[in-house]
Amino acid sequence: MFSSRVPRQLEANAFARALGAARAAGRELIDLTISNPTRAGIVYPEGLFAPLSSSGVAEYAPEPFGMLSARHAVAADYSRRGHATSSARIVLTASTSEAYSLLFKLLCAPAGDRVLVPVPSYPLFEHLTRLDGVDAAAYSLRYDGRWWVDLESVDRMWDGRTRALLAVTPNNPTGSLLSADELGALAARCAARDAAMIVDEVFADYPLEGAPGSADHGEPPCLTFRLGGLSKSAALPQLKLGWIAVDGPADLVADALARLELICDTYLSVSTPVQLAAPALIAGGSALREQVVRRVRQNYATLHELSAGCATVDVLHADAGWSAVLRVAARTGEEEMTLELLERDGVIVYPGFFFDFPYEAFLIVSLLPEPRTFATGVRAVLERVDG
Repeated sequence: MFSSRVPRQLEANAFARALGAARAAGRELIDLTISNPTRAGIVYPEGLFAPLSSSGVAEYAPEPFGMLSARHAVAADYSRRGHATSSARIVLTASTSEAYSLLFKLLCAPAGDRVLVPVPSYPLFEHLTRLDGVDAAAYSLRYDGRWWVDLESVDRMWDGRTRALLAVTPNNPTGSLLSADELGALAARCAARDAAMIVDEVFADYPLEGAPGSADHGEPPCLTFRLGGLSKSAALPQLKLGWIAVDGPADLVADALARLELICDTYLSVSTPVQLAAPALIAGGSALREQVVRRVRQNYATLHELSAGCATVDVLHADAGWSAVLRVAARTGEEEMTLELLERDGVIVYPGFFFDFPYEAFLIVSLLPEPRTFATGVRAVLERVDG
């Protein structure tokens, strides 16, 4: 299913203990794994949060899919990225993680049904599927100068229990975007096999070069759920608002929304204040996006510049997102490298096995830290692993 090596939860224990000890001792650390924009020196405009205290927060009028005003704002934001959708097809959630859980409940029966997930990718899926009693099977992303979907691995892992395929574009941590041909091939397989496709687009607003690509490739042939949220699109993880845009053939969409309404009505997890504020927060998020785009592009360029003279380090190509992958010589194991960087250099990085990279050695760094801190940390990493 996932890597046949020792489970990452056990491998991470030594690193987690060392990190906990370093922090308890008050060591000054350079965190190159930071993914929280509220702790990365991003400046939040004055007055941005004022709509959260509007007079309407004193009233409670529950709606299974969320307030219409907020859903209108989300639909309009999709049009900004070139994807036309209707507020009637928008479902609000408290987070992207909750969106996955709702969709697993919608699409899968526990203790039997399965979903296909990409690897390498963020380990969230392993935990979310387990919590909902759903099996996860991994299909592969390969790298040969760019990341691409191994469609043979998709077909190999597909069986009669498969109810959905997860596609993450841009991927975390590889930063790879799926091409229109790849999305089409995955959607065609889902349509032919009566399965749904879940497309996680949370990092779509952060291209490392050029402008964001269009999200609109026409109506997909299969039932499709696109995931987004304030956490990434507006750098507002503390406000807990995500969403699902439902797409595909009209009859499948209508049936899915009818069943999803019951699930959402059972939880009603999205708070009134954030829904009332959603139009203003989504609009105000543009200034925050601009800051984050400048930050990740600057750090990505710095990473390339600093690593250019390192014979044993490659920065793998990334299209978008907040992370970068370093392929380094496997003189020691990834866990030993990350422990040495922590204990000797005071630098925190992720090992590749955390994301199910199929072999060693890879190190993953966040592009979100403040630029001076990032450059200092990267220099330490390169000095440690190159040579």
